[in-house]
Amino acid sequence: MGTTPPSHAVREVNRPADTYRVTVAGRLDDHWADWLGGHTLVRNDDASTTLTLPVVDQAQLHGVLGRIRDLGADLLALDMIGEQPVCAPALDRPLHTERLTLRPATTYDAEPTWAYRRLDSVNEWLTGVPADLEEYRTLFAEPSRLAATVIVELADDSGGRVIGDFMLRLEDAWSQVEVVECAQDAQAELGWVLDPSHTGVGYATEAVRELLRYCFEELAVHRVVANCFLDNDASWRLMEKVGMRRETHAVSESLHRSGQWLDTVGYAVLAHEWKHPYARSSHEIKEKT
Repeated sequence: MGTTPPSHAVREVNRPADTYRVTVAGRLDDHWADWLGGHTLVRNDDASTTLTLPVVDQAQLHGVLGRIRDLGADLLALDMIGEQPVCAPALDRPLHTERLTLRPATTYDAEPTWAYRRLDSVNEWLTGVPADLEEYRTLFAEPSRLAATVIVELADDSGGRVIGDFMLRLEDAWSQVEVVECAQDAQAELGWVLDPSHTGVGYATEAVRELLRYCFEELAVHRVVANCFLDNDASWRLMEKVGMRRETHAVSESLHRSGQWLDTVGYAVLAHEWKHPYARSSHEIKEKT
């Protein structure tokens, strides 16, 4: 049973945070970003990697440093570079569908999401899950990760049963320098984890469609992307079901904990394709005929 946090809890993400720049040896792949709290990884010319992270307290900082140590990466530098407000949630208010409520995550959601994320059947497709609940709480409370997390609850459950957590992360699109301001927050990335006891009845599809609507109608993004392992067919089939197109197929790109190198696929949908879904299919038919 999910716990419903006090209404003021969402505002915690607006507290000022100390900002640190962490530099490690080696060029870490983007797949490790979620494991390190959802922070952007910048690979440097000297074969090192830098991440900049706001932390509300030292426990969060030590949590990130502990995960870097677990990766076997040598810490080259740790610099405090100032204080800045923690980013606001990408979803700033609850959304409601026929059967679901989607709302911004708070630290209170760590325990109910841990309950299903630690399952082998779920963790199979994740970058990784900490060994215990306390470490997971620290990871979950990373400000940038918390701001990008959307909690999915059953709408007809008075206790607010948490059945999944989705990622909604705004990104700047690539642009030439003259139009860089126009590209800010022009793209969104989606990801999803659903409690396996609630799969097979369309909840994930319902939630993703509502987030796409929110992205295009309310955030006015130009493009929404998502990616997964090719072997995770339930995930990429969902992407196709909601109208996303496969854009990339990287062969043997990612090393799975099983020891196998797995393919990954990337999907996307543009604003005009989402608003006029038949325009793209008609165009594709003309190209084939």
